[in-house]
Amino acid sequence: MKKAFKILLAIIILVVFTGTIVYLYQKSQARPVVYETTKASTTSIVKKTVATGKIVPRKEVEIKSRISGIVATLYVEAGDKVKVGDMIAKVRIIPNMISLNEAESRLDRARINLDDARTNYERQKTLFESKAIAEAELQNYEMAFKIARQDVNAAENNLQLIREGITKSAGATSNTIIRSTIAGMVLTVPIEVGNSVIESNTFNDGTTIATIADMGEMIFKGKVDESEVGKLNEGMNLNLVVGAIDTENFSASLEHISPKGVEENGAIQFEIRAAVKLKDNFFIRAGYSANADIVLERRDNVLAVQEALVKYEGDSAFVEIETSPQTFEKRYIKTGLSDGINVEVLDGLTKSEKIKIQHTENTTG
Repeated sequence: MKKAFKILLAIIILVVFTGTIVYLYQKSQARPVVYETTKASTTSIVKKTVATGKIVPRKEVEIKSRISGIVATLYVEAGDKVKVGDMIAKVRIIPNMISLNEAESRLDRARINLDDARTNYERQKTLFESKAIAEAELQNYEMAFKIARQDVNAAENNLQLIREGITKSAGATSNTIIRSTIAGMVLTVPIEVGNSVIESNTFNDGTTIATIADMGEMIFKGKVDESEVGKLNEGMNLNLVVGAIDTENFSASLEHISPKGVEENGAIQFEIRAAVKLKDNFFIRAGYSANADIVLERRDNVLAVQEALVKYEGDSAFVEIETSPQTFEKRYIKTGLSDGINVEVLDGLTKSEKIKIQHTENTTG
């Protein structure tokens, strides 16, 4: 009995040992490679570049003050629509004391001269009525009286101009009223009532009272890399994707390519401008960021393969074609336009041939 048990135990140990050896042997064997295949297809290939930029009004004007002073009244705020000549703000003049004193002295002298001329004229008029002097002599005194009266009016206007920035005869043309020079929408009003403003002149840009733009005519301003700018032409169509309106695309027409590049982050960039075609049901705000897709080349209904399947050997391109199950050979092809995903095949490949794309490892046995 003990002998039979020992024999059985020995057989079990032998079977386990043999099974382990077989299992380890099978595990050590190389797994055969099974390659997947695909075929070329007929598709359209579009090569394009992307320009990043923003959408801005074509006509945007900064309204400046023509006098220095303090903002007394603001008639508009951002978002208001205005016409040419509409009031934007009113400026209260802070007069220069030296100029003010000179103007007041001038008016005092003019009034003294007027009183003297009036007295002389009235005296001579009495003599003329009594026929003591000729009419021609009276006319000289009358002329002097009229000139003195005109000098007083001029001095009064000058004093009022220095004090208030307006004369009695100026009426609505007062420099103290800042008016819009274009029709459009008020984009910004960077001042508040009580702020000081400086007049615009040859030596100073002046204080901006408001920025006004025609929002009915917008342009895209963007930049493209120097490697792509040589492929652009005025009149090309652009497809705009506006960051704030991601549900809708807008078209634009390229109208300007800068003749001079600017270095940015180690690369030369060229500015482009394109006229945006607006849509009635979408309001585009000034300064929206946008990306413009520019089609450089296009091929429709051409034979193409995935760019990742094409390998290169020097200046030659090739793919691996299945000649029999899991047997492949190198096939040189002539390629054309590529969009980075698919590449056009001009020669060397048919639509029915299978191309090796990748492999998965399977275990057999």
